[in-house]
Amino acid sequence: MGSKMQPQNTGTTIPESGFLRLPQVLAVFPVSRSAWWAGVKTGKYPQGVKLSTRTTAWRAEDIRSLIQKLAA
Repeated sequence: MGSKMQPQNTGTTIPESGFLRLPQVLAVFPVSRSAWWAGVKTGKYPQGVKLSTRTTAWRAEDIRSLIQKLAA
């Protein structure tokens, strides 16, 4: 219970800039879809950017920052 979550090294690389869709985020961040959305709602994970009414993506910089913060 008290252990820190560690990002997985799946060989997936995060681009320097741009956007990541949820499957790309979850490929490097080991949580379920529902846990990710709950974390976004509570502020634990970064807010996504609405690209359209049914499409949300996350800034690559925000995901990289989150991973670095949790790895520290």
